[in-house]
Amino acid sequence: MLGPGLLFAGAAVGTSHLYWSTKSGAEYGFAFLWAILLILLFKYPFFEFGTRYTAAKGETLLSGYQRMGKWVLWAYIIMTPITMFTIQAAVTALTSSLIMYLFGISANAALISGILLSLCLVILYIGRFSILDNIIKYIIIILTLSTFVAVVLAIGKVDHDLNWTPIFPLGDAVTLGFVISLMGWMPAPVDMSVWNSIWAESKQKSTSEDFDYKTSLVDFNVGYWATLILALFFLSLGALVMYGSGTQFENSGLGFSKQLFNLYSEAFGGESSWAFWLVGIAALTTMFSTTLTCLDALPRVMGRASVLINTRPPDINHMGTRTVLDDIKSADFDEKDFERRDRKAYWIWMAILVLGSMIILLFFTTEMGTLLKVATILSFLTTPFYAVLNYLLITSHHTPEFARPGIGMRILSITGLIFLTSFSLLYLYTFL
Repeated sequence: MLGPGLLFAGAAVGTSHLYWSTKSGAEYGFAFLWAILLILLFKYPFFEFGTRYTAAKGETLLSGYQRMGKWVLWAYIIMTPITMFTIQAAVTALTSSLIMYLFGISANAALISGILLSLCLVILYIGRFSILDNIIKYIIIILTLSTFVAVVLAIGKVDHDLNWTPIFPLGDAVTLGFVISLMGWMPAPVDMSVWNSIWAESKQKSTSEDFDYKTSLVDFNVGYWATLILALFFLSLGALVMYGSGTQFENSGLGFSKQLFNLYSEAFGGESSWAFWLVGIAALTTMFSTTLTCLDALPRVMGRASVLINTRPPDINHMGTRTVLDDIKSADFDEKDFERRDRKAYWIWMAILVLGSMIILLFFTTEMGTLLKVATILSFLTTPFYAVLNYLLITSHHTPEFARPGIGMRILSITGLIFLTSFSLLYLYTFL
């Protein structure tokens, strides 16, 4: 029964966990444990609303935005490119670095990134993405168990004091920037809620089992809270093995990859151990999955949004299993023509995404840490926008009444909006 939730976990458990969680533990100990816990709590409603809406209505968040008015879709189309290129470039850079270190490849990092994106394009073109989807649950399990064992073993080797004192970096632009970066992709950018709604819609249409409203929410919760468990594992691994050593993570991708694997090596007892390759393959596959998922999802949502701009929404508003294609068909649109336009828009946005990402990678391949910081900060600053859209949609008459959130979830949502907006304004004020 599990599907979209694990796809979400596979896409989320990448840069935010391998890089930012581990780096936080290594450089600050458990000082920012509060940031991880709070951001996962306050982002939760806005991710959950995407699954909730699709499960209840049988259509994606993009169709919901369309119901709210074309201006919402236009706003989405304008806002998404602000982050999409840096997201793709960042995950591609980290994946390329892992490949280079794991297999001892000495080459230009931009070249490896270009080859990686080309491989992903081929996989998506021939439709083999489903193979990776089918094995991602096992990869996540291997990575989780490996990291858990490494943390347990590292506990017995701790020879330094651990920092549990929370740090609240008010007025400190550098440390505040680090916290914003940590929270930006923890567990993922909020605009990924649109991706999750598309996966949930596909699951509803393709499964022969009873993937109903309740099961869909259970599936999402399994994937979402799994990202919290892994975030705590990576935070602990960095704090237990590296904190207090005086060593900071390097800014280059290759240097960071070496330090990451050394954390596991020290915990397991040597780079030559079987654990090095087990963890290496699991981490690489997870990041490759993230790269491939982003490369598929970003042009898919942008393409669909641009097509929906010229599509009339359905006249009937009720709970059911009507999909976007069903709506278009019922509104006298040609279904095959829509599919053709949707596919064409997908590949146009794919070309734009690859070109924009490669331009960024050509300038930032040696400064992966800087690229990741820029990408995550931009994602955090745009979070309130997507959060507001999801909240307005789920509480509107466009959502079936039984699926609208109760008072508890509404209070959590409003509190989350205040938290996210306040930190965004604080960062802008401190930075400027």
